[in-house]
Amino acid sequence: MKCQKCKVKNATTQVKRVVNGEYEEYMLCADCAHEMGFDNIFDSSMPDMFGGLIKSLFGTALPARSQASRCPVCGSTAGDISNTGKVGCAECYRVFFSELMPYIKRIHGNTTHCGKSPEGPAIAEKSVAEDARVSEVESLKEELDKAVQEQNFEYAAQLRDRIKELEGK
Repeated sequence: MKCQKCKVKNATTQVKRVVNGEYEEYMLCADCAHEMGFDNIFDSSMPDMFGGLIKSLFGTALPARSQASRCPVCGSTAGDISNTGKVGCAECYRVFFSELMPYIKRIHGNTTHCGKSPEGPAIAEKSVAEDARVSEVESLKEELDKAVQEQNFEYAAQLRDRIKELEGK
């Protein structure tokens, strides 16, 4: 297939994009793709791509800070992080917390971990069991409230004892 822009060379790059709900697809040769800014993302390093992502998505880099605001461990500045897309060390997250969090939240949509636990299956099983116990306690408390409203005090006492037993573990 020939390039849809120059109509001379063979197309090697397929570009798909959705702009304002309209789907567009282009077949371009390498030169036309480069000219239009559709370079191979694997030719650049990931940190450069992340630094560029911050700038392209939000129009600005991380705010520049004075020389006094350096990470005490690695010496990185907010500008360094913005330019390279790399956080120098774990301490940088604490030092530059207020600058990084808005970007992290916009990119990831959340600032708390909601994926799989890296500790392994044994820890995950314990976590699942703990979640089930907490869920059971919550449902028993709701049932206890209902029993008290209905003045079924014997059943309420049984529920109370079961809740205490589960919370004691």
